[in-house]
Amino acid sequence: MEEERDGKMKKHPGKEGLTYAGAGVSLDAGDDFTGRIARLVKKTPQAGVISSIGGFSGLFSLDPGRYQNPVLVSSTDGVGTKLKIAFTLDIHDTVGTDLVAMGVNDILVPGARPLFFLDYFATGKLDPDRHEAVIRGIVDGCDQAECALIGGETAELPGMYAPGEYDLAGFAVGIVERERIIDGTSIRTGDVVVGIPSSGLHSNGFSLARKVLLERLGYSLKQYLPDLGCDLGEELLRPTRIYARLVREALEHSAVKGIVHVTGGGIPGNFSRILPDGAQAVIRRNSWKVPPIFHLIQHGGNIRQEEMDRVFNMGIGLIMVLMDSEFKRLEKVLKACPNLTMLGH
Repeated sequence: MEEERDGKMKKHPGKEGLTYAGAGVSLDAGDDFTGRIARLVKKTPQAGVISSIGGFSGLFSLDPGRYQNPVLVSSTDGVGTKLKIAFTLDIHDTVGTDLVAMGVNDILVPGARPLFFLDYFATGKLDPDRHEAVIRGIVDGCDQAECALIGGETAELPGMYAPGEYDLAGFAVGIVERERIIDGTSIRTGDVVVGIPSSGLHSNGFSLARKVLLERLGYSLKQYLPDLGCDLGEELLRPTRIYARLVREALEHSAVKGIVHVTGGGIPGNFSRILPDGAQAVIRRNSWKVPPIFHLIQHGGNIRQEEMDRVFNMGIGLIMVLMDSEFKRLEKVLKACPNLTMLGH
């Protein structure tokens, strides 16, 4: 250690020289983690990728013969306080899938096809095994979305996070032909609204869900709840559904006028974002079965229906709007998708 006196640097006698590792950041662990990530990334779709993990940036080449007037579509998002459930249970692969889903599902709204994804992972001290599990989830999400994981950032920030905790952010980029952008402006009276099921809470409303389930009701995450048919923690960590393949098939076989990704704000808050001025949508509440987790939260917290509708997806993760004459085509697409059935229209 040195200090400046009279323009000269003076060493403190008897004190050892400091290192970055001694301050809490291990460059060697970071290099090892990058190597682990590189092996996992090779499992995601690679068409268009012309760079490798470990460089300063990710490079992706567009096929010049495939698009006439391409528009890039981007989104960034996180997982929110759902991470608290992962920390408590020490289960970390599912939140990586959530991270991809939140970004990818957003860029599907204008009809874009996902191209690539990047992640930001920040923690106080790098735990290679735990954090590799997160990346495995991200890789699984990218595989479902048929997009490449081309890079990201792993930040070791001593003193910023509690031991064992971390934060995530994701960045999705997709592409759509300008003339095929879906923006809801063509929606007209008489069009059909189709609800596509969520897999559960997805990644929204967890602050309220945790308040009700863990604090007010006092449930344990490892507690089996008959109404759910599983442990509470399993239900809460259920990964967000990724709709990329479904949307691609739907756009190939039917003329979709509007797409809604139901996240924070629920159906009312998100649907209003695509409706033309003066237009309203009629949603028949009895046209789908609301999953038990939402009833459990509502009754346990004595929550008004309007508040539930604003905070949670209530079992509908994606909405499509199209002409009534196009509905049969979309219905065939939905029936052909494994483990996915239309909830209501």
